Amino acid sequence: MVTAHELDGANAGGQYLRSALTLSVLENEPVRIENVRGNRSTPGLRHQHLAVLETMADLCDADVEGAELGSETIEFDPSLESSEGAIGWSGQGRGRLAGGRYEVDIGTAGSVTLLFDALLPLASVLESRLSVTVTGGTDVAWSPPLEYVRRVKLPLLRRFGLAATCAVDRRGFYPDGGGRATLHLAPSEPESIDLVERGPLHGVRLYSTESASLADSDVAFRQVEGALERLALERAEIGSESGTVLEVIERCETTAASPSPGSAIVLRLDHGTGVAGFSALGERGKPAERVGEEAADAANHFLERGGEDDRSPPVDRHMADQLLVFLALAGGRVRVPAVTDHVVASRALLAEFGAKIALETEDGADSDHEAVGNDREKEGSDEREGSDVPAIVSVESTVEAARPD
Repeated sequence: MVTAHELDGANAGGQYLRSALTLSVLENEPVRIENVRGNRSTPGLRHQHLAVLETMADLCDADVEGAELGSETIEFDPSLESSEGAIGWSGQGRGRLAGGRYEVDIGTAGSVTLLFDALLPLASVLESRLSVTVTGGTDVAWSPPLEYVRRVKLPLLRRFGLAATCAVDRRGFYPDGGGRATLHLAPSEPESIDLVERGPLHGVRLYSTESASLADSDVAFRQVEGALERLALERAEIGSESGTVLEVIERCETTAASPSPGSAIVLRLDHGTGVAGFSALGERGKPAERVGEEAADAANHFLERGGEDDRSPPVDRHMADQLLVFLALAGGRVRVPAVTDHVVASRALLAEFGAKIALETEDGADSDHEAVGNDREKEGSDEREGSDVPAIVSVESTVEAARPD
């Protein structure tokens, strides 16, 4: 019998829980997590965290304890049948996950996209196609908007072997939620990731969404206009080195059905190699133009910190920690904009399951940061603390431990 990983979430939030469950299923190893979401003002499982736990349990018919609102200790044992030849990071046999169709209702405006994030790596152990339809918040605070997943993250991961798409039926904004989207996964073999150089800047894509109740105010259009004005498209430092204008590759304005009024905008910067995304959400009393400006400010900051040389990070800081599990599965190298606490925590959690990821700062020194708070998203913000120094995270080759004698 495999001994359960004993984890402590006293200094962590929901991301630590989601990542631990994902790794538990990938490695077919049980986990016990105490002090769930211990650094939150309301610790323990909330609706969106319980939904992830219950979904993971349904997918692999896991043995679970503590699956109730407010629970601060959970035990999760996937107990999948081992697959011959599929050996995990710690030398244990990986299981194979059956596909199928599942329906999940978070019950609040809890994040749909964070649940999808937990599921994506499971494509590497699927036996057949998996579709999971989730009802909840599609575009809510402290989580990536749906268009970030659809237009930034999934296209990037598909480049490296992930077979995944996302369809949306209805948008869900705070406070009512009620959005509905489906993640479709197919059995996948992740490929080695090479994201070290940014490459030349090709242009920008803009995806702006408004609820039907805001259509008369042209909110989606105004968000894009605000973003374009703030991007200062004719500035040489945002165009190529020769000063040419940054091309608008795609502009998409969507009016969507939603139980609650709301809006969101996602900007995607396309480089020769890299893809980076930046977003903002509408709020009551905030002009639509200002929403677009906020997303553009983040994009401008990314562009100003790096040009087209071979040391400019090719991905945004929020994508960085999300790539680590795929890096561990397939090997490769990624230059990240900053060693955020999420990067530190993800690396430490992967090490707990036997996956070793090297981290080298730009000065050439190996970094072995301690995770002081495994999930340092500040309460009420999307800020991620940690070192603001670019670094390269890498795995020499596909991580597959030798079969024990």
